[in-house]
Amino acid sequence: MKHLASAFCLFVIFQTASAQLGFSHEIGVITGPLQFRSDFGSREDSKTNFGNSGFGIGVVHYLNFSYRADCNCFTTDTYFNDHFKLRNEISWNKTNLEHLGKFVDPSRVSIDADKLRGHKGVAKNLDIGTQLEFYPLSIRSFQSFSYRLAPFISLGVHYTSFSPEVSTTYENPNPLLTGNVLEPSNFYSLWDPGSVDASSGSAWSMVSSVGVRYKLDKLSDLMLDLRWQYYFSDWVDGLNHQLDFNKSDDWLVWFNIGYIYYLN
Repeated sequence: MKHLASAFCLFVIFQTASAQLGFSHEIGVITGPLQFRSDFGSREDSKTNFGNSGFGIGVVHYLNFSYRADCNCFTTDTYFNDHFKLRNEISWNKTNLEHLGKFVDPSRVSIDADKLRGHKGVAKNLDIGTQLEFYPLSIRSFQSFSYRLAPFISLGVHYTSFSPEVSTTYENPNPLLTGNVLEPSNFYSLWDPGSVDASSGSAWSMVSSVGVRYKLDKLSDLMLDLRWQYYFSDWVDGLNHQLDFNKSDDWLVWFNIGYIYYLN
């Protein structure tokens, strides 16, 4: 959390400096369902992908370069000012995780199948970051109601503080550590002993999205946004089993709907 606090302080300093430049501001809220792709289950299995779904909420802030707050007028007409916005965000997401698919099918009656069925997890992530949004159509024209829809794409970086949870209903009859839920013998036998770890941590992540804004009135927009977020860590879900098919770090897909209000 110390690193997240430092990132937040830098965020506040940047926002204060940008305000002095006269750019206008927008604020909003976002929420929606997500799919968390982790080491639970098989990555390509549809039951895993749709079953391990969660939700997210967030607060967003935009720097609108096309309009000046200090004079209530448009800025110099440049391509950048008319086609880019800077999006800053603080968000939180949570996903309940379990092993789904063929390895836990009822037809499997092995001890390892029982261990997978008993193993549960929770991924909880707090994000702060920035994305640069590109609008192919004119932002000025959109604000002037020349059209109601404004599509966009974005790319950015987020700093993530994660705090996973781990539990299991399986209890090895001959455990090495009695009463310890993270006792390795309670989990899948082919995993390394250190594959399950519920420690909190932090990581950087890359965020990309595609979306559209719908103009509601002069001071507000409705936003739809489909996000892909890739974490530069494989411990976000509390599981990193190191088997051959564990080829990528944790990531998610998040579809959210948002309401954006123009402050100036």
